[in-house]
Amino acid sequence: MKIKLGNTVETIDDNITGVVTRISGNTITIEDNDGFEFQFEAHELMLSSNESVIDNAIYNSDIEAVKKEKETKKRKTTPSVKPKERHAPKFEVDLHIHHLTESTKGMTNYDMLNLQLDTARGQLEFAIRKRIPKVVFIHGVGEGVLRQELETLFGRYNNIKFYDADYKTYGLGATEVRIFQNIEP
Repeated sequence: MKIKLGNTVETIDDNITGVVTRISGNTITIEDNDGFEFQFEAHELMLSSNESVIDNAIYNSDIEAVKKEKETKKRKTTPSVKPKERHAPKFEVDLHIHHLTESTKGMTNYDMLNLQLDTARGQLEFAIRKRIPKVVFIHGVGEGVLRQELETLFGRYNNIKFYDADYKTYGLGATEVRIFQNIEP
């Protein structure tokens, strides 16, 4: 079967139909009805039933059989997870003051901030010792004082990188720390 520019084609493995907009070697670009472009290898495509011709030995019955097969065999896409991260538990440290002490009675803001920073430092050192590659520090949004102090603390370490944690999970109030360990033979 010879696919040409302007042909309406269908994918063999997926339920995608579109018009051929570009052919580059064995790679064919199609545009679906919604205007999205997809690239496929030539062997992954077939002429749509309204394009089939007897000269090319494609019959409507063959196309119907392939369509039924397409409906039953859907590819399942799963998000790719790196093998090391697949089984790694998340190590989260909640630095909200009510999680760190029974009562803040008699504590100044300075005392509370120092307690939070001491906890963060201790947990970071623990993670480094235990070779935990990723730690999420939950600090909340507030006025940003704790966040700035944490960034200063993290900046003192050579073997870590830090950035905002996943927004979907934590919102704006968390920082993720990656710890890079020197692996010795």
